[in-house]
Amino acid sequence: MITRSDSRMVGLGPGRLLRPGGPLYPTDMPRTVDVATDKQPEAGPDRLTVRVRLRGETVIWSDLAYPGFDDGPVEEVRFRLEQYLGEVERAYTALEGQLGVPPSKRGGCPTA
Repeated sequence: MITRSDSRMVGLGPGRLLRPGGPLYPTDMPRTVDVATDKQPEAGPDRLTVRVRLRGETVIWSDLAYPGFDDGPVEEVRFRLEQYLGEVERAYTALEGQLGVPPSKRGGCPTA
C-alpha cells in the first residue's frame, strides 16, 4: 500500500504500529494513523496516513488514495474484525520472535 500510494515513502516501524493497543488497533472513535514518512537521510515532514475506525464487526481503513489492481483509486478497505486482530497479533508475535525482545521494550521505539 505504501509504495503504491507514494514511492517516496518508507513505512514506520512495525513495533510501533503493531503493538497491543497501538495505532492500528481499531476503536469506535476514528483516528488518523501515520504509517509512513518521506524517506530522506532523516524523516521528512510528509506523512502517509490512514484513518482507522471500527464499525460493528468491521475495521475500516479510509482516506486512502492508491491505485488498485484495475488502476482505479482505492479510497477505503474493510476487514473482518476477528481476522484483522488475528493478523495484527500474528505479525507482532513474529516480530517479537525475530527480535527476541518485545518491540515495545526495545530502546528507541516510541510508545505513543
